[in-house]
Amino acid sequence: MNVKNARPTTKRKQQDTYTERFDARREYLTPQQLIVAEYIYHHRAAMMDKSAMEIAQLTGTSDATVIRTLQALGFSGLRELKSVLNHIFGRTLSSSARIASTVYELSPDTNASIGFVVDSYRMTCDLLCDDENRDAIAHATGLLHSAQRIAIFGIGASALLADYVSRLFNRYGKPAYVLNRTGSSLSEQLIHLQPGDVLIMMVQRSPHREGTTVLEEARRLNISIILLTGSRNSLFSHHADCTIFIPRSVAEERIPVHGTPMICLEVLVLALAAAEPATPIKTVNRLHELSASINRPRKKRHEPE
Repeated sequence: MNVKNARPTTKRKQQDTYTERFDARREYLTPQQLIVAEYIYHHRAAMMDKSAMEIAQLTGTSDATVIRTLQALGFSGLRELKSVLNHIFGRTLSSSARIASTVYELSPDTNASIGFVVDSYRMTCDLLCDDENRDAIAHATGLLHSAQRIAIFGIGASALLADYVSRLFNRYGKPAYVLNRTGSSLSEQLIHLQPGDVLIMMVQRSPHREGTTVLEEARRLNISIILLTGSRNSLFSHHADCTIFIPRSVAEERIPVHGTPMICLEVLVLALAAAEPATPIKTVNRLHELSASINRPRKKRHEPE
């Protein structure tokens, strides 16, 4: 087999830094280095979470050969390669690649991790407070106030947020329930959606089947939709009554932080409670009474009633 001809031809305008360096220097690579370079070309996304030792095992070479290959291609080492690949992938990064692209750019110093998370929250919280989002939150609060019940949709990491915020709404006296399962199990939750409810949807750009099914059912029942999304061109935004824009990361190729939608949800809960303060106060007091009854020490059998 001619290894040189194994790789598909790539047009110049579509090439990336790795391809350009590979094409320019391939004739200077040893046979072992060529094996490593070809493997990296065909499995670039997988390289984001691989060590030199793992690449060596996959190519039947040594970790020293992997490093020498990278240096022959003009990279200082594996870290620089991953930084270059990070720019190549752009918006097509998978979750694992996003994690890898983030952690490899952070220095071992803990301060780098603190800075990344805090800066991400600072940016998204500033966006949450801009005039456009303030108006959207005010609109959403009005919809929630007139709702009979509140349905909260979110899958993946958002499923946990949906469960938490539904408990907050219920605790403050507004009936709420979650739509946070995947596959056919979601239908068992979706059947409870009724006219008069309001739906909060936490989604991004991808029109996954669960999200589109929930959207279609809400539209069929003429239910108002409050959208929380980090994508301005999300399919769901075209059908929402109001959209709150809350990106979950400083860049699409970085790992998301999930505290920002939680902050937004807590704002909605508190804004709704403030709109009719007698209801949450009455509900919380009743919860305390029920809790005290549950935790009251049981009387022993010989004690008089």
